[in-house]
Amino acid sequence: MRLHVVDHPLVAHKLTVLRDETTASPTFRLLVDELVTLLAYEATRDIATEPHEVKTPVTTMTGTRLASPPPLVVPILRAGLGMLDGMSRLLPTAEVGFLGLVRDEETFKAVTYANRLPDDLTGRHVFLIDPMLATGGTLVAAIDYVLERGAREVTAVCLLAAPEGIKALEEHVGDRLNLSVVVAAVDERLNEKAYIVPGLGDAGDRLYGIV
Repeated sequence: MRLHVVDHPLVAHKLTVLRDETTASPTFRLLVDELVTLLAYEATRDIATEPHEVKTPVTTMTGTRLASPPPLVVPILRAGLGMLDGMSRLLPTAEVGFLGLVRDEETFKAVTYANRLPDDLTGRHVFLIDPMLATGGTLVAAIDYVLERGAREVTAVCLLAAPEGIKALEEHVGDRLNLSVVVAAVDERLNEKAYIVPGLGDAGDRLYGIV
């Protein structure tokens, strides 16, 4: 597993505003969108490409295009929806799947309530997007879903991660998968309620309100 913490002044600035409890939902949504676009730039650095010949106004040359099959972007519902536009902006040709997972607040285990993924992901590069990598349970479940369908490579894009979640992913994945995790920051720890500290609170609630 490869962990990449994006060290950039704009990332740090936007993340600081997201952490502020006084930041309202409309501003929070806008900043998440902008921050994910910056993270997506790093997350796609090793995306598969292939040569492609084009004719310019001057001559013919061999350029580069994204290889087939197209990548698949999978937001983890509901908070991951707030990250979808930021990813799609850099990967407009990617297909989109949806996976609904919710954390049981007593056991902290991920429970699946929706699955809209292709049955066959053979050879596909899958980008899983979820704001928080806390216990790791949600991403572990999502990774298992796409692995069972034949995904070739998985990149997880998160705003924040806790050391406990990173360790859980490393132990679960082992050498079974080419996994990359791209985050804006790794925070201190989880508290007794399995929230990231210092964190930014419940990302879903701050994006869309408490429902």
